[in-house]
Amino acid sequence: MKSDLGEYWKAIVDTMMDGVMVVDTDGVIIAANKAMKDISGYNPEELSGKPCTILDCDRCFVTGPNGQTEKICPLFASGEVIKRRCQMRRKDGSLFYTLKNATVLKNTNGKIIGGIETLTDISNLVEKERTIQELKDLFLPGDAFEGIIGSAPNLHAVKELIQNAAVSDAPVMIYGESGTGKELVANAIHSLGKRNSEPFIKVSCAALNESLLESELFGHVKGAFTGAGRNRIGRFEAAHKGDLFLDEIGDVPLSTQVKLLRALQEKEIERVGDHTTISIDVRIIAATHRDLEQMCTKGRFRKDLYYRLNVIPIYLPPLRERREDIPLLINHFLKILRKRSGKPISGVSELTMQKMIDYPWPGNIRELANVLEYAFVVCHKEMISPQHLPHALTQENPATGSSRRKDDLPRLRQRDDIVKVLETTQGSRQDAARLLGISRVTLWKLMKKHGIRVEGIVRPAAS
Repeated sequence: MKSDLGEYWKAIVDTMMDGVMVVDTDGVIIAANKAMKDISGYNPEELSGKPCTILDCDRCFVTGPNGQTEKICPLFASGEVIKRRCQMRRKDGSLFYTLKNATVLKNTNGKIIGGIETLTDISNLVEKERTIQELKDLFLPGDAFEGIIGSAPNLHAVKELIQNAAVSDAPVMIYGESGTGKELVANAIHSLGKRNSEPFIKVSCAALNESLLESELFGHVKGAFTGAGRNRIGRFEAAHKGDLFLDEIGDVPLSTQVKLLRALQEKEIERVGDHTTISIDVRIIAATHRDLEQMCTKGRFRKDLYYRLNVIPIYLPPLRERREDIPLLINHFLKILRKRSGKPISGVSELTMQKMIDYPWPGNIRELANVLEYAFVVCHKEMISPQHLPHALTQENPATGSSRRKDDLPRLRQRDDIVKVLETTQGSRQDAARLLGISRVTLWKLMKKHGIRVEGIVRPAAS
Protein backbone atom coordinates (compact mmCIF):
# COMPACT_ATOMS: atom_id res chain seq x y z
CA MET A 1 0.00 0.00 0.00
CA LYS A 2 2.95 2.33 0.60
CA SER A 3 3.52 2.56 -3.13
CA ASP A 4 -0.04 3.82 -3.53
CA LEU A 5 0.68 6.84 -1.37
CA GLY A 6 2.34 8.72 -4.20
CA GLU A 7 5.88 9.96 -4.60
CA TYR A 8 5.33 13.36 -2.98
CA TRP A 9 2.91 12.42 -0.19
CA LYS A 10 5.44 12.68 2.64
CA ALA A 11 6.88 16.01 1.54
CA ILE A 12 3.42 17.53 1.29
CA VAL A 13 1.89 16.27 4.53
CA ASP A 14 5.01 17.01 6.55
CA THR A 15 4.39 20.74 5.92
CA MET A 16 0.92 20.52 7.49
CA MET A 17 0.26 21.68 11.05
CA ASP A 18 -2.53 19.15 11.50
CA GLY A 19 -1.64 15.56 12.25
CA VAL A 20 -2.15 13.09 9.40
CA MET A 21 -2.26 9.29 9.64
CA VAL A 22 -2.90 6.55 7.10
CA VAL A 23 -4.24 3.22 8.42
CA ASP A 24 -5.00 -0.10 6.79
CA THR A 25 -8.34 -1.90 7.09
CA ASP A 26 -7.24 -3.47 10.39
CA GLY A 27 -6.54 -0.06 11.90
CA VAL A 28 -2.75 -0.48 11.74
CA ILE A 29 -0.93 2.81 11.15
CA ILE A 30 0.91 2.74 7.83
CA ALA A 31 2.29 6.27 7.88
CA ALA A 32 2.12 9.51 9.88
CA ASN A 33 3.39 13.05 9.34
CA LYS A 34 5.76 15.11 11.48
CA ALA A 35 2.93 17.09 13.12
CA MET A 36 1.84 13.90 14.93
CA LYS A 37 4.98 14.27 17.07
CA ASP A 38 3.91 17.72 18.30
CA ILE A 39 0.34 16.55 18.89
CA SER A 40 0.80 13.08 20.38
CA GLY A 41 4.46 12.88 21.43
CA TYR A 42 5.05 9.88 19.15
CA ASN A 43 7.54 10.06 16.29
CA PRO A 44 6.13 8.92 12.92
CA GLU A 45 8.48 5.91 13.12
CA GLU A 46 7.05 4.96 16.54
CA LEU A 47 3.50 5.05 15.18
CA SER A 48 4.23 3.12 12.00
CA GLY A 49 3.13 -0.49 12.31
CA LYS A 50 1.23 0.14 15.56
CA PRO A 51 -2.58 -0.24 15.90
CA CYS A 52 -4.41 3.08 15.99
CA THR A 53 -5.63 2.14 19.49
CA ILE A 54 -2.21 3.31 20.70
CA LEU A 55 -3.79 6.79 20.84
CA ASP A 56 -6.68 5.51 23.00
CA CYS A 57 -9.40 7.55 21.21
CA ASP A 58 -12.54 7.73 23.36
CA ARG A 59 -14.86 7.85 20.32
CA CYS A 60 -13.78 4.41 19.07
CA PHE A 61 -15.25 2.47 21.96
CA VAL A 62 -18.90 1.75 22.74
CA THR A 63 -20.77 -0.28 25.33
CA GLY A 64 -22.38 -3.29 23.69
CA PRO A 65 -25.68 -4.97 24.62
CA ASN A 66 -23.83 -7.37 26.95
CA GLY A 67 -22.42 -4.45 28.91
CA GLN A 68 -18.90 -5.02 27.61
CA THR A 69 -16.83 -2.25 26.05
CA GLU A 70 -16.24 -2.95 22.38
CA LYS A 71 -14.01 -1.25 19.82
CA ILE A 72 -15.93 0.03 16.81
CA CYS A 73 -14.16 2.01 14.10
CA PRO A 74 -16.57 4.76 12.98
CA LEU A 75 -14.51 5.32 9.83
CA PHE A 76 -14.99 1.86 8.32
CA ALA A 77 -18.54 1.64 9.68
CA SER A 78 -19.76 4.78 7.87
CA GLY A 79 -17.06 5.57 5.30
CA GLU A 80 -16.18 8.96 6.76
CA VAL A 81 -15.79 10.91 9.98
CA ILE A 82 -16.51 14.65 9.91
CA LYS A 83 -15.59 17.12 12.63
CA ARG A 84 -15.69 14.54 15.40
CA ARG A 85 -14.38 15.77 18.70
CA CYS A 86 -12.14 13.18 20.34
CA GLN A 87 -10.15 12.73 23.51
CA MET A 88 -6.84 10.91 23.00
CA ARG A 89 -3.77 10.00 25.05
CA ARG A 90 -0.21 11.19 24.41
CA LYS A 91 2.92 9.09 24.70
CA ASP A 92 3.50 10.46 28.22
CA GLY A 93 -0.01 9.41 29.27
CA SER A 94 -1.53 12.91 29.32
CA LEU A 95 -4.80 13.62 27.55
CA PHE A 96 -5.25 15.84 24.52
CA TYR A 97 -8.26 16.80 22.41
CA THR A 98 -8.62 16.78 18.65
CA LEU A 99 -11.10 17.48 15.91
CA LYS A 100 -10.97 14.44 13.66
CA ASN A 101 -11.82 14.22 9.95
CA ALA A 102 -11.33 10.93 8.12
CA THR A 103 -12.29 9.12 4.94
CA VAL A 104 -11.71 5.65 3.51
CA LEU A 105 -9.19 5.02 0.71
CA LYS A 106 -10.18 2.85 -2.24
CA ASN A 107 -8.15 1.24 -5.02
CA THR A 108 -9.01 1.48 -8.71
CA ASN A 109 -11.50 -1.37 -8.32
CA GLY A 110 -13.42 0.48 -5.61
CA LYS A 111 -12.22 -1.82 -2.84
CA ILE A 112 -11.48 -0.21 0.52
CA ILE A 113 -7.76 -0.54 1.23
CA GLY A 114 -7.44 1.75 4.23
CA GLY A 115 -8.24 5.17 5.56
CA ILE A 116 -6.70 8.60 6.08
CA GLU A 117 -7.28 10.77 9.16
CA THR A 118 -6.47 14.39 9.94
CA LEU A 119 -6.28 15.50 13.57
CA THR A 120 -6.54 19.15 14.62
CA ASP A 121 -5.31 19.80 18.16
CA ILE A 122 -8.03 21.70 20.06
CA SER A 123 -6.65 21.21 23.57
CA ASN A 124 -6.32 24.99 24.09
CA LEU A 125 -9.94 25.48 23.01
CA VAL A 126 -11.12 22.82 25.47
CA GLU A 127 -9.12 24.51 28.24
CA LYS A 128 -10.81 27.84 27.44
CA GLU A 129 -14.20 26.14 27.53
CA ARG A 130 -13.38 24.79 30.98
CA THR A 131 -12.42 28.28 32.15
CA ILE A 132 -15.71 29.65 30.83
CA GLN A 133 -17.58 26.88 32.63
CA GLU A 134 -15.76 27.72 35.86
CA LEU A 135 -16.84 31.34 35.46
CA LYS A 136 -20.41 30.18 34.83
CA ASP A 137 -20.27 28.12 38.01
CA LEU A 138 -19.01 31.21 39.84
CA PHE A 139 -21.78 33.49 38.59
CA LEU A 140 -24.72 31.08 38.39
CA PRO A 141 -26.57 30.15 41.59
CA GLY A 142 -26.57 26.56 42.79
CA ASP A 143 -30.07 25.84 41.48
CA ALA A 144 -29.23 27.02 37.95
CA PHE A 145 -29.83 24.44 35.23
CA GLU A 146 -27.80 24.85 32.02
CA GLY A 147 -27.80 28.60 32.65
CA ILE A 148 -31.56 28.67 33.38
CA ILE A 149 -32.04 30.32 36.77
CA GLY A 150 -35.07 29.77 38.97
CA SER A 151 -36.88 27.37 41.27
CA ALA A 152 -40.54 28.21 40.57
CA PRO A 153 -42.75 25.10 40.16
CA ASN A 154 -43.72 26.00 36.59
CA LEU A 155 -40.03 26.41 35.67
CA HIS A 156 -39.20 23.08 37.30
CA ALA A 157 -41.62 21.39 34.91
CA VAL A 158 -39.87 23.12 31.99
CA LYS A 159 -36.47 21.83 33.13
CA GLU A 160 -37.78 18.26 33.26
CA LEU A 161 -39.21 18.60 29.76
CA ILE A 162 -35.89 19.97 28.48
CA GLN A 163 -34.08 16.89 29.79
CA ASN A 164 -36.62 14.57 28.17
CA ALA A 165 -36.50 16.45 24.86
CA ALA A 166 -32.69 16.42 24.81
CA VAL A 167 -32.46 12.61 24.59
CA SER A 168 -34.90 12.53 21.67
CA ASP A 169 -34.29 13.34 18.01
CA ALA A 170 -37.83 14.67 17.57
CA PRO A 171 -38.38 18.35 16.65
CA VAL A 172 -38.88 20.73 19.57
CA MET A 173 -41.03 23.87 19.56
CA ILE A 174 -40.30 26.47 22.26
CA TYR A 175 -43.09 28.95 22.99
CA GLY A 176 -42.60 32.06 25.07
CA GLU A 177 -42.91 35.82 25.16
CA SER A 178 -39.98 37.97 24.11
CA GLY A 179 -37.23 37.91 26.71
CA THR A 180 -38.22 34.66 28.45
CA GLY A 181 -35.06 32.79 27.44
CA LYS A 182 -36.07 30.70 24.44
CA GLU A 183 -32.53 30.65 23.03
CA LEU A 184 -31.20 29.58 26.42
CA VAL A 185 -33.58 26.60 26.37
CA ALA A 186 -32.45 25.69 22.84
CA ASN A 187 -28.82 25.80 24.00
CA ALA A 188 -29.69 23.52 26.93
CA ILE A 189 -31.40 20.97 24.68
CA HIS A 190 -28.37 20.83 22.40
CA SER A 191 -25.88 20.71 25.28
CA LEU A 192 -27.70 17.79 26.96
CA GLY A 193 -28.48 15.94 23.73
CA LYS A 194 -26.64 13.18 21.92
CA ARG A 195 -25.71 15.61 19.13
CA ASN A 196 -23.82 17.94 21.47
CA SER A 197 -20.45 17.12 19.87
CA GLU A 198 -21.82 18.15 16.47
CA PRO A 199 -22.68 21.67 15.19
CA PHE A 200 -25.36 23.83 16.80
CA ILE A 201 -26.40 26.35 14.17
CA LYS A 202 -28.75 29.27 14.82
CA VAL A 203 -30.74 31.46 12.47
CA SER A 204 -33.12 34.31 13.30
CA CYS A 205 -36.00 33.97 10.86
CA ALA A 206 -37.34 37.42 11.76
CA ALA A 207 -34.11 39.24 10.91
CA LEU A 208 -34.03 38.35 7.19
CA ASN A 209 -36.27 39.03 4.22
CA GLU A 210 -37.66 36.15 2.18
CA SER A 211 -34.87 35.84 -0.40
CA LEU A 212 -32.07 36.18 2.15
CA LEU A 213 -33.73 33.70 4.49
CA GLU A 214 -33.88 31.03 1.76
CA SER A 215 -30.21 31.56 0.97
CA GLU A 216 -29.30 31.40 4.67
CA LEU A 217 -31.24 28.19 5.22
CA PHE A 218 -30.50 26.26 2.04
CA GLY A 219 -27.43 27.97 0.57
CA HIS A 220 -27.04 29.09 -3.04
CA VAL A 221 -24.92 28.48 -6.10
CA LYS A 222 -22.87 31.04 -7.96
CA GLY A 223 -25.06 33.26 -10.14
CA ALA A 224 -28.33 32.24 -8.43
CA PHE A 225 -29.16 35.92 -7.92
CA THR A 226 -27.51 39.33 -8.14
CA GLY A 227 -24.55 39.38 -5.79
CA ALA A 228 -24.18 35.58 -5.58
CA GLY A 229 -20.55 35.56 -6.65
CA ARG A 230 -19.71 32.12 -5.29
CA ASN A 231 -21.28 28.92 -4.00
CA ARG A 232 -22.38 29.10 -0.39
CA ILE A 233 -23.61 26.37 1.95
CA GLY A 234 -26.73 27.07 4.00
CA ARG A 235 -27.47 26.58 7.69
CA PHE A 236 -29.01 23.15 7.06
CA GLU A 237 -25.76 21.86 5.55
CA ALA A 238 -23.70 23.54 8.27
CA ALA A 239 -25.82 21.81 10.93
CA HIS A 240 -25.47 18.33 9.38
CA LYS A 241 -25.43 15.68 12.16
CA GLY A 242 -26.21 18.42 14.69
CA ASP A 243 -29.05 20.74 15.74
CA LEU A 244 -30.54 23.69 13.84
CA PHE A 245 -32.24 26.41 15.91
CA LEU A 246 -34.89 28.35 13.97
CA ASP A 247 -35.69 31.37 16.12
CA GLU A 248 -39.01 33.18 15.49
CA ILE A 249 -40.26 30.46 13.16
CA GLY A 250 -43.64 32.23 13.06
CA ASP A 251 -42.13 34.95 10.88
CA VAL A 252 -41.14 32.59 8.05
CA PRO A 253 -43.00 33.44 4.79
CA LEU A 254 -45.41 30.83 3.42
CA SER A 255 -43.26 30.21 0.34
CA THR A 256 -40.27 29.34 2.53
CA GLN A 257 -42.48 27.22 4.79
CA VAL A 258 -43.09 24.89 1.82
CA LYS A 259 -39.35 24.33 1.39
CA LEU A 260 -38.89 23.86 5.13
CA LEU A 261 -41.58 21.19 5.15
CA ARG A 262 -39.91 19.35 2.27
CA ALA A 263 -36.55 19.47 4.05
CA LEU A 264 -38.10 17.95 7.17
CA GLN A 265 -40.07 15.29 5.31
CA GLU A 266 -37.50 14.22 2.73
CA LYS A 267 -34.36 15.00 4.78
CA GLU A 268 -32.87 16.68 1.76
CA ILE A 269 -32.51 20.21 0.41
CA GLU A 270 -31.63 22.07 -2.77
CA ARG A 271 -29.47 25.16 -2.83
CA VAL A 272 -31.06 28.26 -4.34
CA GLY A 273 -30.43 28.21 -8.08
CA ASP A 274 -29.58 24.51 -8.15
CA HIS A 275 -31.53 21.28 -8.75
CA THR A 276 -29.14 18.86 -7.08
CA THR A 277 -30.52 17.37 -3.88
CA ILE A 278 -28.32 17.27 -0.78
CA SER A 279 -29.07 14.80 2.02
CA ILE A 280 -29.15 16.29 5.51
CA ASP A 281 -29.38 14.86 9.01
CA VAL A 282 -30.53 17.68 11.26
CA ARG A 283 -32.70 17.89 14.39
CA ILE A 284 -34.84 21.03 14.39
CA ILE A 285 -35.35 23.20 17.48
CA ALA A 286 -37.74 26.06 16.74
CA ALA A 287 -38.98 28.98 18.84
CA THR A 288 -41.69 31.61 18.58
CA HIS A 289 -43.57 34.19 20.60
CA ARG A 290 -46.60 33.83 18.31
CA ASP A 291 -49.72 31.65 18.58
CA LEU A 292 -49.04 29.23 15.73
CA GLU A 293 -52.41 27.49 16.08
CA GLN A 294 -54.18 30.78 15.52
CA MET A 295 -51.87 31.54 12.60
CA CYS A 296 -52.79 28.16 11.07
CA THR A 297 -56.49 29.04 11.40
CA LYS A 298 -55.89 32.34 9.61
CA GLY A 299 -53.86 30.66 6.87
CA ARG A 300 -50.60 32.41 7.82
CA PHE A 301 -48.81 29.22 8.87
CA ARG A 302 -49.02 25.83 7.20
CA LYS A 303 -50.78 23.20 9.31
CA ASP A 304 -48.63 20.38 7.96
CA LEU A 305 -45.46 22.24 8.94
CA TYR A 306 -46.96 23.07 12.34
CA TYR A 307 -47.67 19.41 13.07
CA ARG A 308 -44.21 18.45 11.82
CA LEU A 309 -42.49 20.96 14.15
CA ASN A 310 -44.77 20.82 17.18
CA VAL A 311 -43.79 17.29 18.27
CA ILE A 312 -42.36 18.33 21.66
CA PRO A 313 -43.82 21.70 22.68
CA ILE A 314 -42.18 23.57 25.56
CA TYR A 315 -43.98 26.60 27.05
CA LEU A 316 -41.84 29.10 28.94
CA PRO A 317 -43.68 30.99 31.69
CA PRO A 318 -43.36 34.80 31.62
CA LEU A 319 -41.51 36.40 34.51
CA ARG A 320 -44.74 37.74 36.05
CA GLU A 321 -45.84 34.10 36.55
CA ARG A 322 -42.67 33.15 38.43
CA ARG A 323 -42.14 36.18 40.67
CA GLU A 324 -40.41 34.07 43.33
CA ASP A 325 -37.46 33.82 40.93
CA ILE A 326 -36.97 37.59 40.62
CA PRO A 327 -34.61 37.89 43.67
CA LEU A 328 -32.49 35.01 42.28
CA LEU A 329 -32.26 36.70 38.89
CA ILE A 330 -31.46 40.09 40.44
CA ASN A 331 -28.58 38.60 42.46
CA HIS A 332 -27.30 36.81 39.35
CA PHE A 333 -27.23 39.98 37.23
CA LEU A 334 -25.75 42.02 40.09
CA LYS A 335 -22.76 39.64 40.24
CA ILE A 336 -22.15 40.04 36.52
CA LEU A 337 -22.53 43.84 36.57
CA ARG A 338 -20.25 44.22 39.61
CA LYS A 339 -17.56 42.20 37.84
CA ARG A 340 -17.99 44.14 34.59
CA SER A 341 -18.23 47.67 36.00
CA GLY A 342 -16.07 47.41 39.10
CA LYS A 343 -18.69 49.36 41.06
CA PRO A 344 -19.07 48.33 44.74
CA ILE A 345 -22.88 48.06 44.54
CA SER A 346 -23.82 45.33 47.02
CA GLY A 347 -27.51 44.93 46.20
CA VAL A 348 -30.95 46.52 46.05
CA SER A 349 -32.88 48.04 48.92
CA GLU A 350 -35.90 46.28 50.37
CA LEU A 351 -38.30 48.81 48.81
CA THR A 352 -36.55 48.47 45.45
CA MET A 353 -36.83 44.68 45.62
CA GLN A 354 -40.56 44.93 46.35
CA LYS A 355 -41.15 47.29 43.45
CA MET A 356 -39.27 44.94 41.14
CA ILE A 357 -41.29 41.96 42.35
CA ASP A 358 -44.57 43.85 41.87
CA TYR A 359 -43.73 45.08 38.39
CA PRO A 360 -45.34 43.03 35.55
CA TRP A 361 -42.16 42.81 33.41
CA PRO A 362 -43.62 42.94 29.89
CA GLY A 363 -40.09 42.46 28.54
CA ASN A 364 -39.43 39.56 30.93
CA ILE A 365 -35.87 38.59 31.91
CA ARG A 366 -34.28 40.69 29.16
CA GLU A 367 -36.04 43.79 30.53
CA LEU A 368 -34.95 42.91 34.07
CA ALA A 369 -31.33 42.71 32.93
CA ASN A 370 -31.63 46.08 31.14
CA VAL A 371 -33.22 47.73 34.18
CA LEU A 372 -30.36 46.59 36.41
CA GLU A 373 -27.78 47.75 33.89
CA TYR A 374 -29.52 51.15 33.81
CA ALA A 375 -29.49 51.24 37.63
CA PHE A 376 -25.75 50.46 37.71
CA VAL A 377 -25.12 53.42 35.43
CA VAL A 378 -27.07 55.97 37.48
CA CYS A 379 -26.39 54.62 40.98
CA HIS A 380 -23.30 55.90 42.81
CA LYS A 381 -24.16 54.42 46.19
CA GLU A 382 -23.79 51.00 47.78
CA MET A 383 -27.45 50.05 47.39
CA ILE A 384 -29.80 50.52 44.43
CA SER A 385 -32.82 52.57 45.53
CA PRO A 386 -36.13 53.21 43.72
CA GLN A 387 -34.76 56.55 42.50
CA HIS A 388 -32.20 54.58 40.44
CA LEU A 389 -34.89 52.65 38.56
CA PRO A 390 -36.56 53.72 35.31
CA HIS A 391 -39.80 55.67 35.78
CA ALA A 392 -41.94 52.71 34.67
CA LEU A 393 -41.02 50.71 37.78
CA THR A 394 -41.71 53.51 40.26
CA GLN A 395 -45.25 54.33 39.09
CA GLU A 396 -47.95 53.99 41.71
CA ASN A 397 -50.29 50.98 41.51
CA PRO A 398 -48.47 48.97 38.85
CA ALA A 399 -50.57 46.49 36.93
CA THR A 400 -49.38 43.57 39.04
CA GLY A 401 -49.95 40.20 37.48
CA SER A 402 -50.98 41.48 34.08
CA SER A 403 -48.90 42.20 31.03
CA ARG A 404 -48.91 45.61 29.40
CA ARG A 405 -49.96 45.67 25.80
CA LYS A 406 -47.09 45.88 23.35
CA ASP A 407 -48.44 49.20 22.06
CA ASP A 408 -48.03 50.67 25.57
CA LEU A 409 -44.33 49.92 25.84
CA PRO A 410 -43.08 53.21 24.32
CA ARG A 411 -45.17 55.15 26.86
CA LEU A 412 -43.14 53.56 29.65
CA ARG A 413 -40.06 55.43 28.47
CA GLN A 414 -40.65 58.82 30.08
CA ARG A 415 -38.76 62.00 29.27
CA ASP A 416 -36.78 62.05 32.52
CA ASP A 417 -35.49 58.50 31.92
CA ILE A 418 -34.34 59.32 28.42
CA VAL A 419 -32.61 62.55 29.45
CA LYS A 420 -30.90 60.84 32.40
CA VAL A 421 -29.56 58.01 30.24
CA LEU A 422 -28.39 60.35 27.47
CA GLU A 423 -26.52 62.39 30.07
CA THR A 424 -24.87 59.20 31.35
CA THR A 425 -23.90 58.02 27.85
CA GLN A 426 -22.59 61.45 26.85
CA GLY A 427 -25.23 61.69 24.13
CA SER A 428 -24.59 58.27 22.57
CA ARG A 429 -27.99 57.21 21.18
CA GLN A 430 -26.77 53.66 20.60
CA ASP A 431 -25.70 53.16 24.24
CA ALA A 432 -28.80 54.93 25.52
CA ALA A 433 -31.12 52.72 23.45
CA ARG A 434 -29.37 49.60 24.77
CA LEU A 435 -29.75 50.71 28.40
CA LEU A 436 -33.41 51.55 27.85
CA GLY A 437 -34.06 48.23 26.13
CA ILE A 438 -35.38 49.80 22.92
CA SER A 439 -34.13 50.22 19.36
CA ARG A 440 -32.33 53.35 18.17
CA VAL A 441 -35.28 54.12 15.88
CA THR A 442 -37.71 53.95 18.83
CA LEU A 443 -35.39 56.16 20.88
CA TRP A 444 -35.22 58.72 18.05
CA LYS A 445 -39.02 58.80 17.81
CA LEU A 446 -39.39 59.27 21.57
CA MET A 447 -36.77 62.02 21.59
CA LYS A 448 -38.68 63.77 18.81
CA LYS A 449 -41.98 63.30 20.67
CA HIS A 450 -40.61 64.79 23.91
CA GLY A 451 -38.57 67.50 22.18
CA ILE A 452 -35.25 66.12 23.45
CA ARG A 453 -32.09 67.28 21.70
CA VAL A 454 -28.68 65.83 22.43
CA GLU A 455 -27.14 69.28 21.97
CA GLY A 456 -29.18 70.53 24.91
CA ILE A 457 -27.98 67.71 27.15
CA VAL A 458 -24.30 67.31 26.34
CA ARG A 459 -22.39 70.55 26.01
CA PRO A 460 -19.14 70.64 24.05
CA ALA A 461 -15.95 70.82 26.07
CA ALA A 462 -14.37 74.25 26.37
CA SER A 463 -11.45 74.75 24.02
